[in-house]
Amino acid sequence: MRVKLWGVRGSIPVPGQDAAGYGGNTSCVGITTGDGTELILDAGSGIRGLGAAISGRCRHVHVLLTHLHLDHIQGLTFFAPIFDPEVEVTVWGPPALGRSLRERLARFISNPIFPVEIRDLPARVHFEDVPGGPWRIGGVEVKAAQVAHRGLTLGYRLTAEGDSVCYLPDHEPGLGQDLTSSEPEWISGHALAKNASLLIHDCQYTDAEYPAHQGYGHSRLSDALAFASRAGARNTQLFHHDPGHDDAQLDAVGEEAASVWSSGAGTVEMAREGRVIELAA
Repeated sequence: MRVKLWGVRGSIPVPGQDAAGYGGNTSCVGITTGDGTELILDAGSGIRGLGAAISGRCRHVHVLLTHLHLDHIQGLTFFAPIFDPEVEVTVWGPPALGRSLRERLARFISNPIFPVEIRDLPARVHFEDVPGGPWRIGGVEVKAAQVAHRGLTLGYRLTAEGDSVCYLPDHEPGLGQDLTSSEPEWISGHALAKNASLLIHDCQYTDAEYPAHQGYGHSRLSDALAFASRAGARNTQLFHHDPGHDDAQLDAVGEEAASVWSSGAGTVEMAREGRVIELAA
């Protein structure tokens, strides 16, 4: 699998040179498998660049949404393939009682927020609730489970070609428990992340910032590292950077993470927009 990080920021896009090193676009990750299957995790502002890159060469794209907070869907209306009548786009998202995914997204893809109504999108767009059990998209097995974040939020595990990617961009597993000693079955997201080849995990706050944001649905550095350690992931990308953190601050977080992790198994890195990770079993 080939994984590319198109947006690694949380909450709101951040323009300007102070954020250029790590990138200012919100959550979006592209995955391409050896058989040509194209999967996109979340539709933050990073999906605009991804859409331009695949426009004209991909005829069926799957977009998997973790949840419907604005920073994870705001790029969908600037995703070139949904304006191409020759393309089929399937958007998967968390189910909700009494209202379909299409109905919920129509509140965003409509006036007065956007000038094009969801029914007028030129592509063949399908909106599907994520099923309760594993399913396949091309050569990829997809598993989803609800995780600890405000509102109904899913985490994903994608497995293909002997490798697995676990995507938990908005996640607060340390809320109310000690991740170093809790039983694995009580840790949100652990079953999805266990022994993943690549773990992409929320690390929005420093430990000093976390007390003022506890319960917001995001992780502090120490909890992100504890979760990665318990999961036993081969590589962890710390993700969903706070919009208030410039490159210098993120460098400092990365240095602290490397120091704490120095004796840990696997590798831990700060996620950077544009980073390509080639997975080989």
